[in-house]
Amino acid sequence: MNSPEKTSATSLPRYSRIAGTGGYLPANCVTNAQLAQRLAASGIDTSDEWIADRTGIKSRHFAADDELCSDLAVAAARRAIEAAGCDASSIDLIILATSTPDMVFPSTACIVQHKLGLAGCPAFDVQAVCSGFVYALTVADSMIRTGAASRALVIGSEVFSRLLDFGDRTTCVLFGDGAGAVVLEASDEPGILASELHADGRHVGILCTPGGVSGGLLRGDPTLKMDGPAVFKLAVTVLEDVARSVLIKAGRTEADIDWLIPHQANIRIMQSTARKLKLSMDKVIVTVADHGNTSAASIPLALDVAVRSGQVVRGDTLMLEGVGGGFTWGAVLLDY
Repeated sequence: MNSPEKTSATSLPRYSRIAGTGGYLPANCVTNAQLAQRLAASGIDTSDEWIADRTGIKSRHFAADDELCSDLAVAAARRAIEAAGCDASSIDLIILATSTPDMVFPSTACIVQHKLGLAGCPAFDVQAVCSGFVYALTVADSMIRTGAASRALVIGSEVFSRLLDFGDRTTCVLFGDGAGAVVLEASDEPGILASELHADGRHVGILCTPGGVSGGLLRGDPTLKMDGPAVFKLAVTVLEDVARSVLIKAGRTEADIDWLIPHQANIRIMQSTARKLKLSMDKVIVTVADHGNTSAASIPLALDVAVRSGQVVRGDTLMLEGVGGGFTWGAVLLDY
Protein backbone atom coordinates (compact mmCIF):
# COMPACT_ATOMS: atom_id res chain seq x y z
CA MET A 1 0.00 0.00 0.00
CA ASN A 2 1.31 3.41 -0.89
CA SER A 3 1.36 6.33 1.49
CA PRO A 4 -1.75 8.51 1.44
CA GLU A 5 -1.01 11.51 -0.73
CA LYS A 6 -0.22 14.71 1.09
CA THR A 7 -2.79 17.32 0.33
CA SER A 8 -2.47 20.95 -0.56
CA ALA A 9 -3.11 23.80 1.82
CA THR A 10 -6.62 24.10 0.39
CA SER A 11 -7.43 20.41 0.93
CA LEU A 12 -6.00 19.27 4.25
CA PRO A 13 -6.76 15.80 5.62
CA ARG A 14 -9.62 16.16 8.07
CA TYR A 15 -9.15 12.96 10.04
CA SER A 16 -6.65 10.40 11.22
CA ARG A 17 -7.46 6.76 11.78
CA ILE A 18 -5.65 3.74 13.25
CA ALA A 19 -4.73 1.42 10.39
CA GLY A 20 -2.89 -1.26 12.35
CA THR A 21 -1.69 -2.25 15.82
CA GLY A 22 1.28 -4.18 17.14
CA GLY A 23 2.70 -5.29 20.46
CA TYR A 24 5.75 -6.97 21.89
CA LEU A 25 6.61 -8.49 25.28
CA PRO A 26 10.08 -9.75 26.24
CA ALA A 27 10.39 -13.52 26.56
CA ASN A 28 11.16 -13.48 30.29
CA CYS A 29 7.81 -13.75 32.10
CA VAL A 30 8.14 -13.28 35.87
CA THR A 31 5.24 -14.52 37.99
CA ASN A 32 4.34 -13.10 41.38
CA ALA A 33 5.61 -16.28 43.00
CA GLN A 34 8.97 -15.96 41.25
CA LEU A 35 9.25 -12.31 42.22
CA ALA A 36 8.30 -13.10 45.83
CA GLN A 37 11.05 -15.73 45.93
CA ARG A 38 13.57 -13.17 44.65
CA LEU A 39 12.52 -10.65 47.28
CA ALA A 40 12.57 -13.26 50.05
CA ALA A 41 16.26 -13.82 49.34
CA SER A 42 16.76 -10.18 50.37
CA GLY A 43 14.62 -10.56 53.48
CA ILE A 44 11.53 -8.89 52.00
CA ASP A 45 8.21 -10.58 52.68
CA THR A 46 5.55 -10.67 49.96
CA SER A 47 3.41 -13.23 48.15
CA ASP A 48 1.35 -13.87 45.06
CA GLU A 49 -1.81 -13.20 47.05
CA TRP A 50 -0.53 -9.91 48.53
CA ILE A 51 0.40 -8.58 45.08
CA ALA A 52 -2.67 -9.81 43.23
CA ASP A 53 -5.17 -8.60 45.85
CA ARG A 54 -3.79 -5.06 45.81
CA THR A 55 -2.98 -4.63 42.14
CA GLY A 56 -4.60 -7.32 40.00
CA ILE A 57 -1.16 -8.29 38.70
CA LYS A 58 -0.21 -11.96 38.36
CA SER A 59 2.88 -11.67 36.17
CA ARG A 60 4.99 -9.25 34.16
CA HIS A 61 7.75 -9.42 31.56
CA PHE A 62 11.33 -8.24 32.08
CA ALA A 63 13.66 -7.43 29.20
CA ALA A 64 16.88 -9.41 28.79
CA ASP A 65 20.11 -7.67 29.71
CA ASP A 66 20.90 -7.02 26.06
CA GLU A 67 17.38 -5.85 25.09
CA LEU A 68 16.97 -2.11 24.67
CA CYS A 69 13.87 0.06 24.63
CA SER A 70 14.42 0.51 20.89
CA ASP A 71 14.50 -3.27 20.32
CA LEU A 72 11.09 -3.69 21.94
CA ALA A 73 9.77 -0.70 19.99
CA VAL A 74 10.99 -2.04 16.65
CA ALA A 75 9.34 -5.43 17.23
CA ALA A 76 5.99 -3.79 18.04
CA ALA A 77 6.35 -1.33 15.16
CA ARG A 78 6.97 -4.06 12.60
CA ARG A 79 3.82 -5.88 13.71
CA ALA A 80 1.78 -2.68 13.48
CA ILE A 81 3.12 -1.93 9.99
CA GLU A 82 2.29 -5.48 8.90
CA ALA A 83 -1.22 -5.19 10.33
CA ALA A 84 -1.72 -1.88 8.51
CA GLY A 85 -0.75 -3.50 5.20
CA CYS A 86 1.69 -0.75 4.32
CA ASP A 87 5.38 -0.48 3.55
CA ALA A 88 7.71 0.83 6.23
CA SER A 89 9.05 3.28 3.64
CA SER A 90 5.66 5.03 3.59
CA ILE A 91 5.98 6.12 7.24
CA ASP A 92 6.55 9.88 7.31
CA LEU A 93 6.47 10.50 11.07
CA ILE A 94 7.71 8.53 14.10
CA ILE A 95 6.76 9.49 17.65
CA LEU A 96 7.91 7.29 20.51
CA ALA A 97 6.66 7.65 24.08
CA THR A 98 9.10 6.42 26.71
CA SER A 99 10.62 7.20 30.10
CA THR A 100 13.37 4.61 29.62
CA PRO A 101 15.26 5.66 26.46
CA ASP A 102 18.32 3.88 25.11
CA MET A 103 20.49 6.97 25.60
CA VAL A 104 20.38 10.49 27.00
CA PHE A 105 20.36 11.45 23.32
CA PRO A 106 19.67 10.96 20.47
CA SER A 107 16.01 10.11 20.83
CA THR A 108 15.02 6.48 20.86
CA ALA A 109 12.67 7.33 17.97
CA CYS A 110 15.72 8.13 15.82
CA ILE A 111 17.31 4.82 16.82
CA VAL A 112 14.06 3.01 15.91
CA GLN A 113 13.97 4.85 12.60
CA HIS A 114 17.47 3.58 11.80
CA LYS A 115 16.68 0.01 12.87
CA LEU A 116 13.62 0.03 10.59
CA GLY A 117 15.82 1.10 7.68
CA LEU A 118 14.17 4.50 7.33
CA ALA A 119 15.58 8.00 6.98
CA GLY A 120 14.39 11.54 6.43
CA CYS A 121 11.05 11.72 8.22
CA PRO A 122 10.76 13.52 11.57
CA ALA A 123 11.33 11.25 14.56
CA PHE A 124 11.19 12.29 18.20
CA ASP A 125 10.43 11.07 21.71
CA VAL A 126 7.62 12.18 24.01
CA GLN A 127 8.18 11.98 27.78
CA ALA A 128 4.93 12.02 29.73
CA VAL A 129 5.53 8.75 31.61
CA CYS A 130 2.38 6.59 31.73
CA SER A 131 0.37 9.19 29.77
CA GLY A 132 3.01 9.18 27.05
CA PHE A 133 1.14 7.20 24.44
CA VAL A 134 -1.97 9.40 24.74
CA TYR A 135 0.28 12.45 24.37
CA ALA A 136 2.07 10.95 21.35
CA LEU A 137 -1.17 9.89 19.65
CA THR A 138 -2.62 13.37 20.12
CA VAL A 139 0.46 15.01 18.59
CA ALA A 140 0.43 12.61 15.63
CA ASP A 141 -3.28 13.24 15.05
CA SER A 142 -2.67 16.99 15.01
CA MET A 143 0.19 16.67 12.53
CA ILE A 144 -1.88 14.49 10.22
CA ARG A 145 -4.88 16.81 10.40
CA THR A 146 -2.70 19.79 9.41
CA GLY A 147 -1.04 17.92 6.54
CA ALA A 148 2.39 17.79 8.16
CA ALA A 149 2.27 13.98 7.96
CA SER A 150 0.18 11.33 6.24
CA ARG A 151 1.18 8.09 7.92
CA ALA A 152 2.60 8.07 11.44
CA LEU A 153 4.15 5.34 13.54
CA VAL A 154 3.19 5.98 17.17
CA ILE A 155 4.91 3.79 19.76
CA GLY A 156 5.00 3.34 23.52
CA SER A 157 8.02 1.35 24.70
CA GLU A 158 9.46 0.83 28.18
CA VAL A 159 12.07 -1.14 30.11
CA PHE A 160 10.86 -0.07 33.55
CA SER A 161 12.48 -3.08 35.22
CA ARG A 162 15.73 -1.08 35.09
CA LEU A 163 14.29 1.69 37.26
CA LEU A 164 13.01 -0.54 40.05
CA ASP A 165 14.26 -0.77 43.61
CA PHE A 166 13.91 -4.45 44.47
CA GLY A 167 14.16 -3.52 48.11
CA ASP A 168 10.80 -1.71 47.91
CA ARG A 169 7.95 -4.19 47.56
CA THR A 170 5.38 -1.40 47.15
CA THR A 171 6.82 -0.43 43.74
CA CYS A 172 8.94 -3.27 42.36
CA VAL A 173 5.95 -5.62 42.07
CA LEU A 174 3.99 -3.20 39.90
CA PHE A 175 6.00 -2.68 36.73
CA GLY A 176 7.01 -4.61 33.65
CA ASP A 177 8.55 -4.11 30.22
CA GLY A 178 6.97 -4.09 26.78
CA ALA A 179 6.06 -2.08 23.69
CA GLY A 180 2.94 -1.29 21.73
CA ALA A 181 2.51 0.59 18.47
CA VAL A 182 -0.08 1.85 16.03
CA VAL A 183 0.05 3.09 12.47
CA LEU A 184 -2.05 6.24 12.28
CA GLU A 185 -2.89 7.51 8.82
CA ALA A 186 -4.85 10.20 7.05
CA SER A 187 -8.43 9.20 6.28
CA ASP A 188 -11.62 10.60 4.80
CA GLU A 189 -13.53 8.87 7.58
CA PRO A 190 -13.53 10.02 11.20
CA GLY A 191 -11.12 8.12 13.42
CA ILE A 192 -9.82 10.16 16.33
CA LEU A 193 -12.83 12.17 17.43
CA ALA A 194 -11.45 14.25 20.31
CA SER A 195 -8.54 14.36 22.71
CA GLU A 196 -7.36 16.32 25.71
CA LEU A 197 -4.04 16.58 27.54
CA HIS A 198 -3.16 17.96 30.96
CA ALA A 199 -0.27 18.28 33.39
CA ASP A 200 0.23 19.64 36.89
CA GLY A 201 3.84 19.95 37.99
CA ARG A 202 2.84 20.61 41.59
CA HIS A 203 2.63 16.82 41.98
CA VAL A 204 6.11 15.98 40.67
CA GLY A 205 7.15 14.38 43.94
CA ILE A 206 4.43 11.72 44.24
CA LEU A 207 5.75 9.68 41.31
CA CYS A 208 9.28 10.18 40.02
CA THR A 209 12.73 8.76 39.40
CA PRO A 210 14.87 11.55 40.85
CA GLY A 211 18.32 10.51 39.59
CA GLY A 212 20.24 12.21 36.78
CA VAL A 213 23.62 12.39 35.09
CA SER A 214 26.02 15.25 35.75
CA GLY A 215 29.72 15.48 34.99
CA GLY A 216 29.74 11.87 33.91
CA LEU A 217 28.41 10.75 37.29
CA LEU A 218 25.03 9.59 38.51
CA ARG A 219 23.42 12.20 40.74
CA GLY A 220 20.56 11.34 43.06
CA ASP A 221 18.56 8.12 43.26
CA PRO A 222 17.94 6.43 39.87
CA THR A 223 15.12 4.20 41.12
CA LEU A 224 11.38 4.81 40.98
CA LYS A 225 9.69 6.46 43.95
CA MET A 226 5.93 6.58 44.45
CA ASP A 227 3.42 7.76 47.01
CA GLY A 228 0.81 5.12 46.20
CA PRO A 229 -2.21 6.57 48.07
CA ALA A 230 -1.60 10.06 46.64
CA VAL A 231 -1.28 8.70 43.10
CA PHE A 232 -4.47 6.64 43.48
CA LYS A 233 -6.49 9.58 44.79
CA LEU A 234 -5.38 11.93 42.04
CA ALA A 235 -5.64 9.33 39.27
CA VAL A 236 -9.27 8.37 39.85
CA THR A 237 -10.31 12.02 39.92
CA VAL A 238 -8.52 13.24 36.80
CA LEU A 239 -9.33 10.15 34.72
CA GLU A 240 -13.05 10.64 35.23
CA ASP A 241 -12.85 14.36 34.51
CA VAL A 242 -10.80 14.06 31.32
CA ALA A 243 -12.97 11.25 29.96
CA ARG A 244 -16.13 13.31 30.43
CA SER A 245 -14.50 16.37 28.88
CA VAL A 246 -13.45 14.41 25.78
CA LEU A 247 -16.94 12.94 25.42
CA ILE A 248 -18.42 16.45 25.49
CA LYS A 249 -15.94 17.62 22.85
CA ALA A 250 -16.93 14.73 20.59
CA GLY A 251 -20.66 15.12 21.19
CA ARG A 252 -20.85 11.63 22.67
CA THR A 253 -21.92 10.11 26.00
CA GLU A 254 -20.72 7.25 28.20
CA ALA A 255 -23.30 5.03 26.49
CA ASP A 256 -21.41 5.44 23.20
CA ILE A 257 -18.23 3.87 24.59
CA ASP A 258 -17.85 0.28 23.37
CA TRP A 259 -14.51 -0.21 25.11
CA LEU A 260 -12.56 1.66 27.75
CA ILE A 261 -8.83 1.03 27.30
CA PRO A 262 -7.12 2.66 30.27
CA HIS A 263 -3.52 2.78 31.34
CA GLN A 264 -2.92 -0.57 33.01
CA ALA A 265 -1.61 0.64 36.37
CA ASN A 266 -3.75 -1.08 38.95
CA ILE A 267 -7.04 -2.97 38.72
CA ARG A 268 -8.52 -0.87 41.53
CA ILE A 269 -7.93 2.38 39.61
CA MET A 270 -9.53 0.86 36.51
CA GLN A 271 -12.53 -0.41 38.47
CA SER A 272 -13.03 2.98 40.10
CA THR A 273 -12.85 4.79 36.77
CA ALA A 274 -15.33 2.40 35.18
CA ARG A 275 -17.79 2.90 38.05
CA LYS A 276 -17.56 6.68 37.77
CA LEU A 277 -18.26 6.45 34.03
CA LYS A 278 -21.12 3.99 34.64
CA LEU A 279 -19.38 1.32 32.58
CA SER A 280 -19.42 -2.40 33.32
CA MET A 281 -15.99 -4.00 33.70
CA ASP A 282 -17.09 -6.18 30.79
CA LYS A 283 -16.45 -3.09 28.65
CA VAL A 284 -12.96 -2.47 30.02
CA ILE A 285 -9.90 -4.00 28.36
CA VAL A 286 -7.75 -5.42 31.16
CA THR A 287 -4.23 -6.76 30.59
CA VAL A 288 -2.60 -5.68 33.85
CA ALA A 289 -2.79 -9.24 35.21
CA ASP A 290 -0.37 -10.49 32.55
CA HIS A 291 1.66 -7.37 31.77
CA GLY A 292 1.88 -5.37 35.00
CA ASN A 293 2.27 -1.63 34.57
CA THR A 294 4.26 -1.04 31.37
CA SER A 295 3.91 2.74 31.58
CA ALA A 296 3.70 4.35 28.11
CA ALA A 297 3.45 0.90 26.49
CA SER A 298 0.39 -0.21 28.45
CA ILE A 299 -2.39 1.39 26.38
CA PRO A 300 -1.10 0.36 22.93
CA LEU A 301 -0.28 -3.11 24.25
CA ALA A 302 -3.81 -3.50 25.62
CA LEU A 303 -5.27 -2.18 22.38
CA ASP A 304 -3.25 -4.68 20.33
CA VAL A 305 -4.30 -7.58 22.57
CA ALA A 306 -7.95 -6.53 22.24
CA VAL A 307 -7.75 -6.19 18.45
CA ARG A 308 -5.95 -9.49 17.90
CA SER A 309 -8.30 -11.35 20.26
CA GLY A 310 -11.34 -10.05 18.37
CA GLN A 311 -12.73 -8.04 21.27
CA VAL A 312 -12.23 -4.72 19.49
CA VAL A 313 -13.54 -4.68 15.92
CA ARG A 314 -13.85 -2.04 13.23
CA GLY A 315 -16.55 0.48 14.06
CA ASP A 316 -16.13 0.25 17.83
CA THR A 317 -15.80 3.47 19.81
CA LEU A 318 -12.83 3.42 22.16
CA MET A 319 -11.84 5.63 25.07
CA LEU A 320 -8.09 5.58 25.70
CA GLU A 321 -6.90 7.31 28.86
CA GLY A 322 -3.79 7.47 30.96
CA VAL A 323 -2.27 9.16 33.97
CA GLY A 324 1.37 9.28 35.00
CA GLY A 325 4.23 11.07 36.69
CA GLY A 326 4.52 14.75 36.11
CA PHE A 327 1.69 14.70 37.01
CA THR A 328 0.30 14.14 33.48
CA TRP A 329 -3.00 12.82 32.19
CA GLY A 330 -5.09 12.71 29.05
CA ALA A 331 -7.67 10.87 26.99
CA VAL A 332 -8.47 10.12 23.35
CA LEU A 333 -11.89 9.10 22.02
CA LEU A 334 -11.80 7.35 18.66
CA ASP A 335 -13.80 5.24 16.25
CA TYR A 336 -11.74 2.19 15.44
